[in-house]
Amino acid sequence: MAWILLVVAIAAEVAGTTALKMSSGLTRLVPSLVVGVAYALSFTLLAFAVRYLQVSVAYAIWSGTGTAAIALIGWYAFGESLTVVKVGAMLLIIAGVVILNLTETR
Repeated sequence: MAWILLVVAIAAEVAGTTALKMSSGLTRLVPSLVVGVAYALSFTLLAFAVRYLQVSVAYAIWSGTGTAAIALIGWYAFGESLTVVKVGAMLLIIAGVVILNLTETR
């Protein structure tokens, strides 16, 4: 159940960050409301997830996956650049998350 909470928290964070781009600096009402609701949901679900998961692992997965997803959404939906350096950074994030999961002990 904790992993499901974490996945939904990541999805909410990605939705909120995407809406942030669409809000034009929080000047458009509907995307701005989506930002607030999505971020509140994301942090709430993350808080529940870390009750059962190690905070270092949960936060690394939440932030790393969100960062990689936003980089890909930025490239695909908003025409932002996706350079070799950005791809390399995303691979390093993924490697770090995998290493944290491999070293997880309870």
